[in-house]
Amino acid sequence: MGRFRIGSPFRPWLLRIVANEARNRRRSAGRRAGLALRSVEDRRPDDAAPSPESAVLAEEQRGWLLAGVNQLGDADREVIAARYFLDLSEAETAEILGVPRGTVKSRLSRALGRLRERLAVGGERTDD
Repeated sequence: MGRFRIGSPFRPWLLRIVANEARNRRRSAGRRAGLALRSVEDRRPDDAAPSPESAVLAEEQRGWLLAGVNQLGDADREVIAARYFLDLSEAETAEILGVPRGTVKSRLSRALGRLRERLAVGGERTDD
């Protein structure tokens, strides 16, 4: 807490610490799954209870998507996790990653492109 600048937003500061700690743990332990990705698996649907069929399909899609994200490099996973799994704004993501906002946009665009490629290579999907 001694390094926190009074008047600065607390959430981006704290999340940057969390992201750095997660990165350090992954390097030292050789783990590939990030903290943000594990937290997404624990989310519950926002709506009323889905039908059993919908629940199974949603779980399959979540697993398929997370597997694709896990295949990406650290930088790609970090920007996707911050924007979509943690629901951070571009400005908050930039603050956490320590990069300009425009860099977040370009990294996110490239990361999503690589994710699309991984998912396409992993198997063709149909959304019937």
